Amino acid sequence: MVNDYRTVLVAIDCSEDSSRILARAAAVAGKDATLHLIHVIEPLALAYGADIPMDISDLQTTLMERAHNSALSHAEHFAIPAERVHVELGSIEKTIQGKADQLAADLIVVGCHTRTGLALLLGSTARGLVPGAHCDVLAVKVDPQP
Repeated sequence: MVNDYRTVLVAIDCSEDSSRILARAAAVAGKDATLHLIHVIEPLALAYGADIPMDISDLQTTLMERAHNSALSHAEHFAIPAERVHVELGSIEKTIQGKADQLAADLIVVGCHTRTGLALLLGSTARGLVPGAHCDVLAVKVDPQP
C-alpha cells in the first residue's frame, strides 16, 4: 500500500496521552511524511470570560512557555525538529484547521475520548475539526485501556 500522506499535523494537549497520539501518527504517516506538532492554548480571557479584573498577560506568557517546553519534549521523542513544533494561542479547532491549511497538510491526527452525558453533547476537538478540515482527520482513541 502506498502512503499518500506527505504532511501530517499532529494535535496534542501535552498530556500523557500525547505520546500515544504521536506514535499512531508516526505509524500512519510512514517514513516519507513530514510530521508537524501543534498544541493550542485558548486565551485565558476566552476560557474564563473577558471580565477578568487583573492583567493576565504574564500568566498567559508563562502558560505558553511551559506548553512550548512540553511540546518540544514530546517532539524530541519522535525526532520532530523544533521548527516543526507549533504552540499557538487561539480557538482550538480553528487554529488547528488554519495551521493545517497553512502547511497544506494531508492529514490531521488528534486524540479523542469516549464521552458520556454532558461532555457527549458538547462534542470533542476531533468532532469539531472534521466539518472545517480540508484534509483527512484521524481521531486516535485515548481512553484508558481496560
